[in-house]
Amino acid sequence: MNKLIIFDTTLRDGEQSPGASMTRDEKVRIAKMLERMRVDVIEAGFPIASPGDFEAVQAVANSVKDSIVCGLARAGRADIERAGEALRGANAQRIHTFIATSPIHMQMKLRMSPDQVLEQAIESVRLARRWTDDVEFSAEDAGRSEIDFLCRIVEAVIDAGATTINIPDTVGYSVPEHFSSIIRQLLERVPNADKAVFSVHCHNDLGLAVANSLAAVRSGARQVECTINGLGERAGNAALEEIVMAVRTRRDVFDCETQIDTTQIVPASRLVAGIIGFPVQPNKAIVGANAFAHESGIHQDGVLKHRETYEIMRAEDVGWNANRMVLGKHSGRNAFRRRLEELNIALGSEEEINQAFARFKDLADKKHEIYDEDIQALITETNLSTVNERVRLVFLRVCSETGETPHAQVTLAIDGEERQLDAYGSGPVDAAFKAIESILQTESQLLLYSVNSITSGTDAQGEVTVRVEKEGRIVNGQGADTDIVIASAKAYINALNKILQPIQRAHPQLGHV
Repeated sequence: MNKLIIFDTTLRDGEQSPGASMTRDEKVRIAKMLERMRVDVIEAGFPIASPGDFEAVQAVANSVKDSIVCGLARAGRADIERAGEALRGANAQRIHTFIATSPIHMQMKLRMSPDQVLEQAIESVRLARRWTDDVEFSAEDAGRSEIDFLCRIVEAVIDAGATTINIPDTVGYSVPEHFSSIIRQLLERVPNADKAVFSVHCHNDLGLAVANSLAAVRSGARQVECTINGLGERAGNAALEEIVMAVRTRRDVFDCETQIDTTQIVPASRLVAGIIGFPVQPNKAIVGANAFAHESGIHQDGVLKHRETYEIMRAEDVGWNANRMVLGKHSGRNAFRRRLEELNIALGSEEEINQAFARFKDLADKKHEIYDEDIQALITETNLSTVNERVRLVFLRVCSETGETPHAQVTLAIDGEERQLDAYGSGPVDAAFKAIESILQTESQLLLYSVNSITSGTDAQGEVTVRVEKEGRIVNGQGADTDIVIASAKAYINALNKILQPIQRAHPQLGHV
């Protein structure tokens, strides 16, 4: 059967979700999980965007051994050279360069003629070939491009050395019939189409990213660009888990297969959700908590008699119900370290392991059993405490009783100096947030407050995600604790730490170099 290449862009396009920024170490953790899942290509980031992005791509390139590591570059010398430098340490590397090809993008954004765009594309592919033989070219906004020009530029960049041609539905405008027609026409009309792998990258603005991607696969595309949990710009990208399981489940429809280890899908979903603070909705296909749950009596009866009456996949095949070692307060350092290794969590220094183990022991004193999800949250919190931590929660006391206005007393350490303030609010969380904001005076706006239980039971950790905006910049904050109010304060402070230390990043959609 034909191989379908899975190109994961969680670390690049997924990170462009508002508030979804990841640290270098977090990107490496996710990349190692993707490698464990046997993802073919990992797009690690956009190296020219910032020094931090460059270092993250470089770190992933040096850590991943079995997958191709890819860096994004606009069609220009500076971008391509920066990507090439970041990828030097990779066992297998790819430079992914792009330029817009739709009339509206060429005229209104690039202010270039089609001939100028064509020339820039050819030159960029040639530049990329000086760094690597594996070059991918994307025709940005191909879904709204004129087919004749698309054929012309695709033929030219293949001649220039592009080995993968990506056809993105950048703004999520396409529908399956139209998008599959574009792929089919390119394969039929471009004379040298057989010299490249055709790829698709679909956005989900109309909820059709997966449908468009699968339609393209049926028309001959042999690479799909996707993300864990469907993360990405605006409404997101095609979800990796949905693409992979659709191809696997409907082998009667798709004459191709992936090499993905599907048992790693749920662990990867949980890892990404925990790191970026975007909880997975319960009814999300494949990885949602309700994906394999049955409440209807008719459904329950059918499944008990024969699973396939209402289940087209086995939960075990995507990583649900895997055997897990449950740790507790009597578990030792070796058991904890081994569980980290099994979860593919690498802590660099002995000091980091000691910090994580100390947090584990503190948590074990609060709850009887500690599960994988608890450990993921614990490690994420350990990482958060060492990144951009100008502000730290020292003390929190709240008072909430019937008939009285809730009150919070907060002490923060700001650059090592402690400050205390009391505040009242409509609830204990509101009072705590008002006290924190009164101390820091960031003048930011709270856009989202979300609480999720990490595991079941009344002693479960609560995982809080907040989204904060200031002057157009949106960041997420996370916090976890068995006490929801403390978890909330941690999340809010985590977000405000990011607001207080803004990171300047270029954006890959802001034109060309």
